[in-house]
Amino acid sequence: MSIESILSIFLGVGLAASVGFRVFVPLFVLSLAAHFQVWELNESWLWIGSLPAVIVLGVATIVEILAYYVPFIDNLLDTIAVPLAAIAGTAIMVSTAIDLSPVFTWALAIVAGGGTAAVIAGTTSATRLASTSTTAGFANPIVSTLETGTSILLAIISIFLPILAIVLVFIIGFIIFKIYRKFKPLKP
Repeated sequence: MSIESILSIFLGVGLAASVGFRVFVPLFVLSLAAHFQVWELNESWLWIGSLPAVIVLGVATIVEILAYYVPFIDNLLDTIAVPLAAIAGTAIMVSTAIDLSPVFTWALAIVAGGGTAAVIAGTTSATRLASTSTTAGFANPIVSTLETGTSILLAIISIFLPILAIVLVFIIGFIIFKIYRKFKPLKP
């Protein structure tokens, strides 16, 4: 496996983790990176770098970010975020994987891409639900801002520093695990 293949995997996992916070932000960042030839995509996914894709994903990103600041809509979006994140995380992983066999690419995309995105999206949905129930939704804009900022930062780091991105994904995973263990009911 070449260094380019390994970096493409790190990029895919980093962007998939970013999808767990906001579905369209990392797709838009990847689209911009492909459009400006910062990052090379898998041959069958070159369309992501096209100008129409940049525009559509840019508009979708803005709409998604703004929608998370609307009470009730934010919780409604969280109900569909996990399956959408799993699909987008899988697609991002497939689009960025280079020089890998199709079987390995798709297995990696489903497990590492879709799985990472779904776990993070599930955690952010639970966080928003807790925020809504404990603060009557008043803290939700703060949660939304943190999620959006994390998504943007992780997506940009993934494009320019994929090795750092994979480290950050492991740190985020560790934090999620610790939070899960804290709230998991103890067995007698």
